[in-house]
Amino acid sequence: MFVAPALTARFWIGEPGGPRAVKTLARGFGARDLALGLGVVIALDRGAPVRGWLEASALADAGDLAGTLLAGRSIPDTARKVVAAVAGGSALTAVALSQALDEPSPPVSAPEASLTGHPA
Repeated sequence: MFVAPALTARFWIGEPGGPRAVKTLARGFGARDLALGLGVVIALDRGAPVRGWLEASALADAGDLAGTLLAGRSIPDTARKVVAAVAGGSALTAVALSQALDEPSPPVSAPEASLTGHPA
């Protein structure tokens, strides 16, 4: 969504009336998801708790699901179903992972480690 906001927004909500505003909104959602994902990766890299990051991700995905369902038929039917399935599935996965990874884990060596200032 951050890299190609017009494409993802068009799939999600259909042809926008104001493309600049829709791209801005899509980029915001993309940046939010990127930040939450990096928060999880950095926490894992540092051996820090990830539960809060995953709960925030679940809440964001639940918000996407709710917004999509509340939009009803103003969103194309296929897109509404796909986004509802992906957002709902992502929210449930994040909740399950937050419970499974409740305790801090030992640091994980990940390629992203160098971005956080840690050795790879």
